Amino acid sequence: MDRRKSIKTLVIGGISIGAIAEACKLHENSPVPPTSAEKEAVVSGLNRMKEEIAHLKNVDSEPAFFSPEEMATITILGDIIIPRDAVSGSASDAKVPDFMEFIVKDKPELQTPLQGGLRWLDLQCLTRYSNPFKACDLKQQMEMVDEIAWPKKAKPEMSQGVAFFNLMRNLVATGFYTSEIGVKDVGYIGNVPNQWNGVPEDVLRQYNLAYSEKELKECVSFS
Repeated sequence: MDRRKSIKTLVIGGISIGAIAEACKLHENSPVPPTSAEKEAVVSGLNRMKEEIAHLKNVDSEPAFFSPEEMATITILGDIIIPRDAVSGSASDAKVPDFMEFIVKDKPELQTPLQGGLRWLDLQCLTRYSNPFKACDLKQQMEMVDEIAWPKKAKPEMSQGVAFFNLMRNLVATGFYTSEIGVKDVGYIGNVPNQWNGVPEDVLRQYNLAYSEKELKECVSFS
């Protein structure tokens, strides 16, 4: 199954809209935490409340939450969920790990589930392969992921890992598809100027309609 297509379907279908809207509130084009200058521009442009400005500054000033080892695992998992392909870059190319670091500061309730899940994953891999997840080879990593990536197929004892991977997958998809790379991957171009020459003639004929000479001259044709 194509993971990228599956995730894109979820995003376009609206399942992750709430998470995406929350993640988009700071910066429309990139999941990377904006610089102070960029943030001030966004804040002033959106006319944010004082409480929001204070919150953003607090988040920006907090020390790193994830350790380098945890960030390495997040990067690997993100690229497994959304790998680089012929269409666009991977999750790490879109700086999704930076988004993950930001989102746990913006939403502290995510800290325990994510950090606990990362530790669970490492313990599972240490028991099976005598290495933490990031030090396992790709075959071992994929064996582990396949046991927690499919909730309906997962064993009951894998329930904690399933919950963690579901959260990771949702956040990775949110970070990726709110980045510049992800927006291009979806094909969204936003509102752009174009040239409209009116309703096609065959459609007009279908409904026994036609433009008047005045309409054709003044309103329809731009050529």
